[in-house]
Amino acid sequence: MNMLRVVVACVAGFGVVANGVAQMPGQGITVSKDNRTIAITATDSVIAMADVATVHIGFVVYGVDHDSAYATGSKVSNTIVGALTAASVPSDAIESESQNLAEVQAYQLNQLSDAEKAQRKWMLSQSWTVRTDAAYAARVLDIAVKAGANQSGAIDWSLKDENAPQAQAAGKALQRARAVAEEMAKGLNVKLGVLIFASNETQAAPVRPVMKAMAMAAPGAPPPPPLAINARQIEKTATVYAVFAIE
Repeated sequence: MNMLRVVVACVAGFGVVANGVAQMPGQGITVSKDNRTIAITATDSVIAMADVATVHIGFVVYGVDHDSAYATGSKVSNTIVGALTAASVPSDAIESESQNLAEVQAYQLNQLSDAEKAQRKWMLSQSWTVRTDAAYAARVLDIAVKAGANQSGAIDWSLKDENAPQAQAAGKALQRARAVAEEMAKGLNVKLGVLIFASNETQAAPVRPVMKAMAMAAPGAPPPPPLAINARQIEKTATVYAVFAIE
């Protein structure tokens, strides 16, 4: 991302400042005869490959009554977590998101046959997030789905160290601001001085995706291999407001 905006270019002696003093927008920097400055806003970014995956897994089961739905749900719930634990996924990497046992509403059964309606009087759903290395995301999802997690699939990608690429982006933006300020100074036949003020705005975190449902393999069919899942690239963007003195 290469964005650049010149916020203020005010040089005492080359322009008129009302009442001899002016304030830089929102920054409290005074421009006057004794304070000759060039102000630049510049944006730059850094791309980093995600090394952490947060896998969203969950399931939904039905029963003819409250007790049967709970019993089936309890079995599936413990089977899923047991499969992850057996695969050496640390217990503190598995976090509960939601769990709900409720009677199924009539409108939710409109498209079903009478036999199916009779089997779906109550519903139990549960979901978790599993935090793992990005390289193991497909494996974690595969284990959970094969254990009964039929409401799974969304993955959040992130970085173990969020600060390093953010700092790199800010550094690149500041370099861009200085380069443009130097060109402006040349145009004004002055020499660019030291940096006297800088501020940094970081990009807001993305909204977490909604969980997606996944179809289960047909009974008796050989288990398929894990899905082909690749980690995403993450862009860290920084916008720098920089004020330079001029000589």
